Amino acid sequence: MHDPRPDKPYIEFQGVTKSFGSRTVLDDVSFDVLPGETVCILGRSGVGKSVSLHHIMGFLKPDSGRVIVAYEDVTDYSEQEMERIRKKVTMVFQNGALFDSLTVGENVAFPLRERAELSEDEIFQIVEGLLEMVGVREMRDLLPSDLSTGMKRSVAIARALAAQPEAVLYDEPTTMVDPLQAQLLGDLIAKLKLQLKLTSVVVTHDMRLAKKLADRIVFLHQAKVLFFGTPWEMEQSKEEVVREFLTLDSYGPGDIGGTWASPFPGRPRPPLRDAT
Repeated sequence: MHDPRPDKPYIEFQGVTKSFGSRTVLDDVSFDVLPGETVCILGRSGVGKSVSLHHIMGFLKPDSGRVIVAYEDVTDYSEQEMERIRKKVTMVFQNGALFDSLTVGENVAFPLRERAELSEDEIFQIVEGLLEMVGVREMRDLLPSDLSTGMKRSVAIARALAAQPEAVLYDEPTTMVDPLQAQLLGDLIAKLKLQLKLTSVVVTHDMRLAKKLADRIVFLHQAKVLFFGTPWEMEQSKEEVVREFLTLDSYGPGDIGGTWASPFPGRPRPPLRDAT
């Protein structure tokens, strides 16, 4: 259950540093994700975006600093303790990580059957509803090999939701898909945020996706947090690398100049603050 205090982070990095050999991929990284919030982690390839997700899931441990997940300090948790956390926080991998020998429906049903609490009829109804929600119900009986990359990611999202998580992590959800599928996946993640109030972390290099989804953005550069704030604050940032990223992301003057429209009805555009 989510903590009722919206000001207490559901996920938090406190001065996290991680190196592989002589290469530092995270250098004193700090940011937080509030319950129900979507935070996008942006940056070029190789700056530690996916490594951040692996720390949240407990697949990696920091060399220094603390990692808070589901309101708990998980930095020193054992694998057994992390298994409990992973029932609350799930991850949608780039490749979908679907079981090749199971149909779409069986993949989505897998976490439901693991819980051993539901009848087969109840599982069928839940799977139908989830596949309908992500737009692939007609593909229920197909194998993953029959699906496009984008469709595999939609199925992976449905399977993640079957676990009834409090938070979902997305690793480059629009990489290696065509522009139409990228737009559909972005719309789907936005719809899930609105309908299910899930806490989300989205790793991406796609500024267009970040503008669609993010309440706040973490911009990583050379293993450090160069910017952390709202999309509007990012547009106002004076950091040269951030400005270059925005420019190279192929936005016209109207897109960056303050015409951002919220994809969530009723959420007002916040006042601009000085970017840091």
